[in-house]
Amino acid sequence: MVGCRQLFLLFFLTGLLSPVQAAPLFDDLEPLEIELKGPLSSLIKDKESREEKLFQLSVDGAQLAVKLRSRGNSRMRVCTFSPLRFNFKKAETEGTVFAGQDKLKLVTQCLKGNRSQQDVLEEYAAYRIFGLLSEVSFRVRLVHITYIDTDGRRDDPEGQYGFLIEAEDQLVLRTQGKLAEVPATSLRSLNQQQAALVYVFQYLVGNTDWSLVKAESDDSCCHNILLLEIDSKRNLVPYDFDLAGLVNASYARPDPSLRIKKVQQRLYRGFCTETDILRGALGRIMSKQQDIMAVIEDLPLLTAKDKDKRQDYLRRFFKEAGDEDAMIRSFEKACHP
Repeated sequence: MVGCRQLFLLFFLTGLLSPVQAAPLFDDLEPLEIELKGPLSSLIKDKESREEKLFQLSVDGAQLAVKLRSRGNSRMRVCTFSPLRFNFKKAETEGTVFAGQDKLKLVTQCLKGNRSQQDVLEEYAAYRIFGLLSEVSFRVRLVHITYIDTDGRRDDPEGQYGFLIEAEDQLVLRTQGKLAEVPATSLRSLNQQQAALVYVFQYLVGNTDWSLVKAESDDSCCHNILLLEIDSKRNLVPYDFDLAGLVNASYARPDPSLRIKKVQQRLYRGFCTETDILRGALGRIMSKQQDIMAVIEDLPLLTAKDKDKRQDYLRRFFKEAGDEDAMIRSFEKACHP
């Protein structure tokens, strides 16, 4: 009888832990082949109401019903194909690579043409790079999508690359933290090591499209930064890198107030931090140089020339960081008090 009770308890606890552990979607780095069949043209056209539309998702021989809708803010204005959000029925995902998933963000090809397809892959690379530096980061999974438009206007038999982003609730469970939905945050409340890592990482990928001030359209802090409280400290988790210099999207323009001419011009936007902490963040990134370069090397579709351009952009950072003291001084001179 004791054995039966223990077995029941084991199954019960496994069920409780399944949202954290049952995330096979993000355990593999291989691009996932999927097919999406549904009213694609209607979905893309509907940028105002953003109503969910029913699609059939095929993956690894399984077929799932999933609701899709458009999402995003700035990309909704510039993209002919806006980012999407999946809404699964969890019960239907059991036994598939989407097991345990509920709502997922999909980053899609914004505009027509090969250059925009490369942008998707390079933004995916930015997420992957930060994931190398910190576990407190959004996991991502590259997908190759074949679209079948039941509206009969927009089939794409060759498919497109996109990537899925780990849901916030799964990030919270995985890191044993909680979301800090506050209108503002003090620097004293931050995990200083994580914050410094974010500051230097954003400089590495040339991203200035972030701040610790909430955007006008948001109710809580911050812009393109999630606040995740772990052990009574708030951790910065960056996201949205389409305007980064590493990506260099055709529509990317720096904020005029920053006084830089192009997004590939690096600008340090971090807050003033203790020198030792800043040096530790820089050292962390320097120790991952080979792994960071490998992320670019492993991207599909890009030619050797394209990869070399992106690696050269990163190499310029590592060359500058070769004089660690000089880079630290430049950060301390430019930092926000």
